Amino acid sequence: MTNILFWLILFTPAWTLIDESELDPDFMWHLRKIPRVVNERTSYLTSPTFEADAKMVVSRACGIECQKELPATNLSELEDSLSYETVFENGTRTLTRVKVQDLVLEPTQNFTTNGASVRRKRQVYGTDSRFSILDKRFLTNFPFNTAVKLSTGCSGVLVSPNHVLTAAHCVHDGKDYIKGSRKLRVGLLKMRNKGSGKKHRGSKRSRREANSGNRKEGTKENLKERGEVGRRRKKLGRGQRVGEGRLSFQWTRVKNTHIPKGWARGRTGYAALDYDYALLELKRAHKKKYMELGVSPTLKKMPGGMIHFSGFDNDRDDQLVYRFCSVSDESNDLFYQYCDAESGSTGSGVYLRLKEPDKKSWKRKIIAVYSGHQWVDVHGVQKDYNVAVRITPLKYAQICLWIHGNDANCTYG
Repeated sequence: MTNILFWLILFTPAWTLIDESELDPDFMWHLRKIPRVVNERTSYLTSPTFEADAKMVVSRACGIECQKELPATNLSELEDSLSYETVFENGTRTLTRVKVQDLVLEPTQNFTTNGASVRRKRQVYGTDSRFSILDKRFLTNFPFNTAVKLSTGCSGVLVSPNHVLTAAHCVHDGKDYIKGSRKLRVGLLKMRNKGSGKKHRGSKRSRREANSGNRKEGTKENLKERGEVGRRRKKLGRGQRVGEGRLSFQWTRVKNTHIPKGWARGRTGYAALDYDYALLELKRAHKKKYMELGVSPTLKKMPGGMIHFSGFDNDRDDQLVYRFCSVSDESNDLFYQYCDAESGSTGSGVYLRLKEPDKKSWKRKIIAVYSGHQWVDVHGVQKDYNVAVRITPLKYAQICLWIHGNDANCTYG
């Protein structure tokens, strides 16, 4: 029954078991003018030592009930947090100061961050509702093909032909760059056939079947596998592996890494959970379909309040794991939810599927980055959530700047 429910949700337009007639007509992507984040000046920093352990050094959140009591963030504080470090493949590092333009400041509801209390284990709450995606016809096609694995053990999502969005703590612990990030690599999903991998002669149709998916592997499915195509199609949705194929990764080196200063506070300060995101530029472009960025809507404008993300949970032996759940609470910068997730899935791209304006089609966009497990104070009681960092208009502008190198293509989002 669980698997049947998964496939129903996967292919219903709203990705929820909700009657479309009951959906708010406002459940769509609304393009809005984005504040401008502009590079002001860049200076060189000393090269990092890459000696930190792979764990977060974040501070305690003040709690959901105290959001409204927080003072408004001023422009200079925002600009300081949105300034960013860039670490290059050769180990050099720069700091780029930015200016924010066309921003209307509003009272913030962000969580404060003073003193850390973090449990590293990512949580599965009650019944495990995760789904392992094992069929190659899903693994090699959108949206699952956008999920990637980092050599540091995290996940990420393709957001351009050259870029991967992930969590900042996957490469930096809040004070220093972690061990293993010196030669950071990104693994893209690939299906291989068991056996020698030699090419065989065959019909054009056979060759087309062998080259299906977003990447041409240059090998042909063996006769036994092709003979079972009909039976496998009848079993779609049961989560089984397909034929003799096995999952592997094509590893690509990272050219440079961008991290907001709000996270990379260094040894004199604490990282802010609100800024737990990073962008990796690949040394070699991929040819897969990627997921576009979107500005995170408020909870009431999300169908069923549901979010979705796929990553490589450590307890599932390199399997791609998909999950969906409803958001329990939100602040200006964070989603609080109980999506079942284990270590390894952090850095995954959280996405929605909403209608495009003036069209009948639906489109998926990344609206947050899964950060992991966090304790927060709720009415004086420590409560645990799995947390995702929302892509706000300012963060959209910053990530867009990182992708394009300028703000010319980042006016609307």
